[in-house]
Amino acid sequence: MVGDAAERSSTRQGSDAPRLFGTDGVRGLANGDLSPELATALAAAAAGVLAEHARADGRRGEASRPVAVVGRDPRASGEMLEAAVTAGLSAAGADVLRVGVLPTPAVAFLTGALDADLGVMISASHNPMPDNGIKLFAAGGHKLPDVVEDEIEARVREADGCPPSGAAARPTGRDIGRVTDVPNALDRYVEHLAGATPTALDGLHVVVDCAHGAASAAAPRAYAAAGARVTALHAEPDGWNINEGVGSTHIDALARAVVAEGADLGIAHDGDADRCLAVAADGSVVDGDQILAVLALDMLERGELADATLVVTVMSNLGLHLAMADAGVALRTTAVGDRYVLEELRAGGFSLGGEQSGHVVLPAHATTGDGLLTALRLMARMTQTGRALGDLASVMTRLPQVLVNVPVADKAAVGSSPEVADAVAAAEAELGGKGRVLLRPSGTEQLVRVMVEAPTQVVAGEVADRLAGLVSTVR
Repeated sequence: MVGDAAERSSTRQGSDAPRLFGTDGVRGLANGDLSPELATALAAAAAGVLAEHARADGRRGEASRPVAVVGRDPRASGEMLEAAVTAGLSAAGADVLRVGVLPTPAVAFLTGALDADLGVMISASHNPMPDNGIKLFAAGGHKLPDVVEDEIEARVREADGCPPSGAAARPTGRDIGRVTDVPNALDRYVEHLAGATPTALDGLHVVVDCAHGAASAAAPRAYAAAGARVTALHAEPDGWNINEGVGSTHIDALARAVVAEGADLGIAHDGDADRCLAVAADGSVVDGDQILAVLALDMLERGELADATLVVTVMSNLGLHLAMADAGVALRTTAVGDRYVLEELRAGGFSLGGEQSGHVVLPAHATTGDGLLTALRLMARMTQTGRALGDLASVMTRLPQVLVNVPVADKAAVGSSPEVADAVAAAEAELGGKGRVLLRPSGTEQLVRVMVEAPTQVVAGEVADRLAGLVSTVR
């Protein structure tokens, strides 16, 4: 099985076997390639590896048991996979703290707050219901480094579903891990969000699309606790309806509801609520780049934007680059994937980063993307300034962007082609400083993604089609 990596290699170094891990954990068809057997083996391996790291770092004594937090989104298959993960963890001697249906960032937060060695979130984010996934967090709620994922993956493959040393090495009797439910998990997360919201949202009317996902209970409660008047949409998960024509990947229904309700804004979450998009009062969409622009200027004014720097990916719109340059904000650019944004934030000590898709990270308050926190900070900016969301978002103008996925015989040949390089250079010269070109190989398919931004949709389309035609001929 291959994870959902966009930039990472689809195979392990030195092996033809597909990677288990993508940029956001292990993901696949539940009870198909993501089987309960794999979930059990993965959990046991993760518990063993992270317990060893905790002992090596001095976080745990040799005799102490590792602790793992386990949460999930409301997919029906999550019940099965939660049981499998819990079995794997307890069989490896880890105590399990089950927190139930919660957003991914809540599980990351609770991993740190409960002093756990490992956090496990069972979710496939925005993927359709038949899929599911397993996301892992290290102590403190941080995503695992590649090297630790590689250790876990190697142990899974070596064990082939069993502990590496065989059944005799498994804990027995009092050494088997215990399983405990955490009854106040949502309360703790909502209190955490309240502490990260700089001002009350009194008088603000928000419509929130919960995607029938993990935000269904958390988001309306958190926004109401902050003072907003909340209208909740698609907040009735039944295990099968998650992301089904709703949420951040299907935002039209939210836009219509915002206009019909006369609300100040709308917030759209994905299935696990680690990201959000917004809708202004007139129904226009405010994407992740615009949200980042609004938050960057807010933090710049407060003196909270470390080194006056914003971290984004190569897919962020050129309009964001231009707006931040005008405001005196520097941009650091990473590969696609919130894990790469997180790595740059931590390496440089920066305080804000994210993606066009709505993954936004505020390291002072969260160790991963948090759609609820992002929405609360966005709404706080509205109440503090008294300005409408559409007005705030107008600080940047999105350039028309065209993305063409081109099937190719050899991605490496495209990357090394002088003819392609010359064509890209010519296109960039043609666009001048008013557009840009990006060619990016897919991490999981034999595709090259051709992205063009230009002053008009017509020009962007013409340039993209021309380059895509050339790319398709490379052998």
